[in-house]
Amino acid sequence: MTSWLRLLGTSLAATLAFAAAPALAESYPAKPIRLIVPFPASGATDLLARAIAQKVGANLGQQVVVDNRPGAGGAIGSDMAAKAPADGYTLLMATSSTHSIGPHIHPRLPYNVQTDFTPIGQVASATNLLVVSNHLPVNSVKELIAYAKAHPGELNYASSGNGTVVHLMAEAFSAQAGVQLTHIPYKGTALSIADLISGKVHILFDSIVTGLPHVRDGKLKALAVTSPKRSSLVPDVPTVGESGLPGFVSETWFGIYGPKNLPADLVTRLNAEFNKAIQAPEVKERLAKLGAEPVGGTPAQFASVVSKESARWGKLIKDRNITAE
Repeated sequence: MTSWLRLLGTSLAATLAFAAAPALAESYPAKPIRLIVPFPASGATDLLARAIAQKVGANLGQQVVVDNRPGAGGAIGSDMAAKAPADGYTLLMATSSTHSIGPHIHPRLPYNVQTDFTPIGQVASATNLLVVSNHLPVNSVKELIAYAKAHPGELNYASSGNGTVVHLMAEAFSAQAGVQLTHIPYKGTALSIADLISGKVHILFDSIVTGLPHVRDGKLKALAVTSPKRSSLVPDVPTVGESGLPGFVSETWFGIYGPKNLPADLVTRLNAEFNKAIQAPEVKERLAKLGAEPVGGTPAQFASVVSKESARWGKLIKDRNITAE
């Protein structure tokens, strides 16, 4: 009799738990959601995250709080997200640098980008602006390549640090163009602008948001954008492919991850919410001002993009013997 009662109690508990599951899912979110940005405030990733988070929060009826956790090329914030509870209340705004490049530059990361995160969806992609010093006598990518070949080893380029996407973009350019350029790393591209203007540094692949004001002020020259098509922010500036290096395309992706083992119903809900938010007219307008375009799609599509970009950058890093040192 006792065994029968125990069995009945267990069965009843399981039935009640099953019945309660949909109610719990429907009640999400019951509190604010934290969106970790593993880079400093006011940078491109932060501004993009805030534009999207505000809309997602409004749609969900709960605030999505952006939490900046910079350091170690995005590894500090990414590690926090990886180790957070898989309850949908801690998410990560990841980028090409954190998940497609970082593992190849920092092989001893405290997390595995493939197994310690749950992909939710890509939200945007952004182009970069190829700018050169006014002291450099070139006005197109074709002229830049010709000048570099005529003056091997004389030209240099700035980056936001070893192993960053800015660094790798320039390396990809020099490899494809067959030119020899010297790398000058800075602690952020903003710190290189003065040297670029003075002519101490010659080339920079900068965020279109931070590079464009200097072009408009006449302090730097914009040769091209790195996207497959022209940017609406600078419609008169050609793509790298149009201007002298066919086939060259390099964009930065931005996407949302959760910790590993995030329940499938929450992944579906969050994917739908972020896809909806990035299509809102006001969000699209803000993204455009940042030189970014909304992407959207399924978690599987996002994972595929990350994988392809990881293979691409991993090969470049190995072929060019690039390290974080």
